[in-house]
Amino acid sequence: MIALLLRDLRLAIRAGGGFGLGLAFFLILATLVPLAVGPQPDLLAPIAPGILWLGALLACLLSLDRIFALDLDDGSLDLLATAPLPLEGVAATKALAHWLTTGLPLAIAGPALSLLLFMPAPAVPWLGLSLLLGTPALSWIGTFGAALTVGLRRGSLLLSLLVLPLYIPTLVFGAEVVRRGAEGLSPATPLALLAGITLGCIGLLPFATAAALRINLK
Repeated sequence: MIALLLRDLRLAIRAGGGFGLGLAFFLILATLVPLAVGPQPDLLAPIAPGILWLGALLACLLSLDRIFALDLDDGSLDLLATAPLPLEGVAATKALAHWLTTGLPLAIAGPALSLLLFMPAPAVPWLGLSLLLGTPALSWIGTFGAALTVGLRRGSLLLSLLVLPLYIPTLVFGAEVVRRGAEGLSPATPLALLAGITLGCIGLLPFATAAALRINLK
């Protein structure tokens, strides 16, 4: 699993489909919103949690179609299916590699980019924590969607339609954590729900992803 993880990390960085692409999109979105709405703090501050979480969601979505596509093109996906490592382990490793190259950089950069949207200072730590807890769910759900659409023509469009509805609970609870933090309220409830979604995805989706891969490889 470690060798597969390191391989996927190298491929993501070399192919430009992980760290650079998602982070650049996140930065562009955080920069363009103040230009479109206007640089007024009273306008930007209330919508900052939703904008940043939506940006993180879309940034994660950009590279999902590459999770299994490169392996399918060079034939290594068939080798992984017959390797001693179970497909469930392959799916979990792929999702972890996607999160390390996309979700984790977004969680690190999010608090800094929140300054562009005049987010209140008390909400900034909650933004970083919510992204850290919530973005793994985006990667695990996205990996499941990528397994369902691997090998399909125009699969990236279908992938977006499949995973976006599944992203909604994570988006809602993640933005709610930041909003409550900005207003001085306790974010414990949405934070617990966000963590529960992530843990559920990590525990269950590798099995669903492996089943989808087995169907598509037959």
